[in-house]
Amino acid sequence: MLLLKNAGILQFEPPEVKKGMDILIDKGRIADVGKDIAEDRSRTRSIDLEGNLISPGLVCSHNHFYSVLARGIMADIKQSTGFVSILQNLWWRLDRAIDEEILYYSGLVGAIEAIKGGTTAVIDHHASPSFIKGSLKVLKQAFVKTGLRGMLSYEVTDRNGNKGMREGVEENIAFAGSIDEDRKSGDRDDLLEAAIGAHAPFTLGDEALDMLAEAVGSTGRGLHIHAAEDSYDSSFSHHLYGMGLIERLEKFNLLNDRTICAHGVHLTDPDIERLNSHNCFLVHNARSNMNNGVGYNEKLSAFRNVALGTDGIGSDMFEEMKFAYFKHRDGGGNYSPSDFLRFLHRGNGMLECNFSRKFGNIEKDSCADLVIYDYQNPTPLVDDNIAGHFVFGLSSRDVKTVIINGIFVYEDRKFPFDIKPIYEEASRAALRLWQRIDDIK
Repeated sequence: MLLLKNAGILQFEPPEVKKGMDILIDKGRIADVGKDIAEDRSRTRSIDLEGNLISPGLVCSHNHFYSVLARGIMADIKQSTGFVSILQNLWWRLDRAIDEEILYYSGLVGAIEAIKGGTTAVIDHHASPSFIKGSLKVLKQAFVKTGLRGMLSYEVTDRNGNKGMREGVEENIAFAGSIDEDRKSGDRDDLLEAAIGAHAPFTLGDEALDMLAEAVGSTGRGLHIHAAEDSYDSSFSHHLYGMGLIERLEKFNLLNDRTICAHGVHLTDPDIERLNSHNCFLVHNARSNMNNGVGYNEKLSAFRNVALGTDGIGSDMFEEMKFAYFKHRDGGGNYSPSDFLRFLHRGNGMLECNFSRKFGNIEKDSCADLVIYDYQNPTPLVDDNIAGHFVFGLSSRDVKTVIINGIFVYEDRKFPFDIKPIYEEASRAALRLWQRIDDIK
């Protein structure tokens, strides 16, 4: 068991500060929370957190670890004039250039940097058309090595032909099955879960949607898909299918309370009503939307379940929350920091739906996914201004220690393994990736 003593607890929903609290952790869960919890010295490791803050872990609700080694990319990438051309000139070449080794180091660096920033769970949306079968297993290895919690899926698409589409569906089903087998055998550490991934409606024909629906039904998982990231996705659906893209997904029974729709920038009011009626999740990726110039989602208040993701721009959820808030204010929105703290916390709802466990609060029986900070607040920190400190003060630099599933995965700003050789290998893999991109025209 682990006993954390004298901590300043930060709860997100509802916002609450509790000082001088003890937290007892046993078998990956919080066993007790209170003042002056008695400790059994023969069975318990005790740590005094006097002067430190502790919060539930942060969740990145939409990410692409396969893009980690694109940082500072030096490859022959044509100037892109719109979103679809960005996909064609960069991302659809990059994903085809990924092989097993490149994927492993991309995932490993992505996981390391997520943990360093206080992100304890990443919902990842993967693509590697030249290495589909077994790709999620390789990505899982990176999560397991670092101790990061995750939900993984493969991005099914028609853009690489029917064979590639079918292999993508099969990879999703196979990975979900492997998670189920781990659970049955008892050889499961509760770190990983599966979703059924799909790129976007404009790259998915009816056959693909039908197969995805079968995969969702047979595995009991939810769909993870980009939706209306750019206006092209919406106009394409109306032009080719005579209906909105969310209506089309609904037609194939792909909407439920585990469905994750990323972006939704150009969804209509009827689209949003459909998502809400099925209790789906909308993941807002403010920095990515800005970077790709796809527009701003002005209808965040209309969605029932909003969470925050990065769409591949790292996993720093402090930074993502700040950008999301400032862009909202720049666009004339009237949401407060508290609303965006609520969005950040909502990612835990996805975890609860899929892991069937309690997440996101420091309370008895919740998963022990926790972040410890050595943040020195220069102004009072109370219930009513936690969100203000997150937007205008706290950052990933204040993360001191991270606990996931009751285990220290990052303690006093150190990992239990040497990260230097990992970064060296990742750099070599990145150079090879960039060369492979140049070989794809």
